[in-house]
Amino acid sequence: MSYTLPPEWETQSAVLLTWPHDKTDWAPILPDIENVYIQLARHIAERQLLVVACHSSDIKHHVASLLESNNVNMSNVRLFIAPCNDTWARDHGPITLLSEKREPKLLDFTFNAWGAKYHANLDNEINGHLFKQPFFDAALTQKNDLILEGGSIESDGAGTLMTTSICLLNENRNAHLSKQEIEEQLLTSLGMKQVLWIDHGHLAGDDTDAHVDTLARFAPEGIVYVQCNDKTESHYAELCNMEKQLESFENTSGERYRLFPLPMPNPVSNEDGELLPATYANYLIINGAVLVPTYNDDKDAAALNVIQKAHPNHDIIGVDCNAVIQQFGSLHCLTMQIPAGVIV
Repeated sequence: MSYTLPPEWETQSAVLLTWPHDKTDWAPILPDIENVYIQLARHIAERQLLVVACHSSDIKHHVASLLESNNVNMSNVRLFIAPCNDTWARDHGPITLLSEKREPKLLDFTFNAWGAKYHANLDNEINGHLFKQPFFDAALTQKNDLILEGGSIESDGAGTLMTTSICLLNENRNAHLSKQEIEEQLLTSLGMKQVLWIDHGHLAGDDTDAHVDTLARFAPEGIVYVQCNDKTESHYAELCNMEKQLESFENTSGERYRLFPLPMPNPVSNEDGELLPATYANYLIINGAVLVPTYNDDKDAAALNVIQKAHPNHDIIGVDCNAVIQQFGSLHCLTMQIPAGVIV
């Protein structure tokens, strides 16, 4: 039986979150980031199941109480205990393939915290805890030694995988493999027909080595991507080169993709003056809606409008992510969708 990586707008059974706590880097702004998680939980549980990894039994009780008191639909919430180093579920969560009969297979790739930049021993075991849960209903799971994060790949649902060479060819991931060998493993593991490599583009402050989900995303109508029109901006040359490359990309039928350019938010810095990788591209698709990071920025409305055009059958909902960006990520980074047929 052949399996392939579906697009993210495929019908989902659940979204996975890993809840922040005071032993993570979120500790200084824990109330602020929990407010974002509560918003996410509310939106997700209105439309589908929400699965939450909790660091301990105490955290599990805390999360249950917090969600109940904030009017989250608890009938759609599944909590489980899984110790964690951090909370970026996009990159430590399982990557789900589907067969022609829509039967799921969940792949547990190796997570090394974006090239061993941070500790990841606990995060790399979260999927194992998830797979043992009574609400987990996928019979087929598979461990894979390839170092791969969910935020580094995009599927158009028709055999094309999009990624960035800056990330997947970085020596801090799979240094023993050549580009050809990595591509062959991606095609074989994920059931894809071709890989489109983005060779340009990196947001200042991004510690993922240019994850594709910060730069360009497949959508039902084409590719949504970050555009820079300001020649004085430090990102200008790289993002222009990325745009030219995206214009040349073809799907497996030899057709060019329709492009949807997103504005760049105004520069966002932390208290130390570090530039943060604020991007509208890091949105989360759920059943019937797209949750889009906003930054109390005058570009927010234009970004929501672009994403609406690329996802015409979805409601577009903005979520303030000024707290999330303090740890160099956004909504897509925090979450991992799990297609239909896995969580009950």
